[in-house]
Amino acid sequence: MDVFTAKRKDLKEKKKNKMKHEKFYDEVKIFVKGGKGGDGCVSFRREKGVPRGGPDGGDGGDGGSIILKANKKVSTLVYFHHKSHFIAQNGEHGKGSNRTGKRGKDVILWVPLGTVVKDGKGKTLADLKKEGDFFIAAHGGKGGRGNAQFKSATYQAPKEAEKGKEGEERYLILELKIIADVGIIGLPNAGKSTLLSRISNARPKIAPYPFTTLRPHLGIVNVDEFNSFVAADLPGLIEKASEGKGLGDRFLRHVERSKVLLHLIDVGEDIFPNPVERFYIINQELEQYNPELLKKPQLVAGNKLDLPGAKDRLDQLKREIGNKYPVIGISAQTGEGLNRLLKELLLLIQEEKNKESRHYS
Repeated sequence: MDVFTAKRKDLKEKKKNKMKHEKFYDEVKIFVKGGKGGDGCVSFRREKGVPRGGPDGGDGGDGGSIILKANKKVSTLVYFHHKSHFIAQNGEHGKGSNRTGKRGKDVILWVPLGTVVKDGKGKTLADLKKEGDFFIAAHGGKGGRGNAQFKSATYQAPKEAEKGKEGEERYLILELKIIADVGIIGLPNAGKSTLLSRISNARPKIAPYPFTTLRPHLGIVNVDEFNSFVAADLPGLIEKASEGKGLGDRFLRHVERSKVLLHLIDVGEDIFPNPVERFYIINQELEQYNPELLKKPQLVAGNKLDLPGAKDRLDQLKREIGNKYPVIGISAQTGEGLNRLLKELLLLIQEEKNKESRHYS
């Protein structure tokens, strides 16, 4: 292998490792500024054979704008971590012979579906949920008028023109809320990542210790030949997550976008707190963060049925909460109960979509 080939291989490997360990960014602060409008022109006609030529100064072109646009091919806000200042092109100045200056080019910034745009004080300005949704983050300044615009019957030779306006500028906060049909929630080590890897094409990191998952993972779940849905493995919540404990407070916002919640509970380990208490710990955090979250359909799955004593603890879970929430038993490790789980989730998703269609019709 020659030196050139070796260097290329080394660079390729470094780039691959960098992408592999890229952090997940779901909130960034950016500065945007629209382009300045071009100045109007002061000009008079000076053509042979044209007596008493009048003013012919053209208008300045408008400045370009900064536009945020939702794109399904973009998954995180990492681009804005590396570059956070954006300024659009200025408009060109007006010219003689009534020629208007060119408009400045817009800057289009692609953001993931589910991006919420807020001003510096936290007020929501836009919610870009669907492909193609856009928001003008900073308008370009208007171009100034040339002296031809000031001509009147009593003012035949105006010698003034307007300056172009400055473009709008401000700081914005971009906040990503992942859009998924199913949000998988639960305490650390409940088996969320294992389950997502079994039922979808996602390959999250899996290990037997808390906070293995440091970022949400999305996967497409194929239920049958005609039906599929998107599931998100949301990082482990813990008690007082809504107050900033652990990692959960960073990711609670993603729960808001899920149509259905799959609450995964470890029934395989005989540890404190018991499965019922674990269920209420998470639901209490959801309520404290946003009471509306408890109105979402929630399917409870007792995981790790392959372990001794798990079926007894699953029965306890059914007795305590089965009258309020559907409870089924599964083993993400062996695959037991997964077919039934997917069918139940699909029914809940379809019910929610029907409600939404009736609401908007």
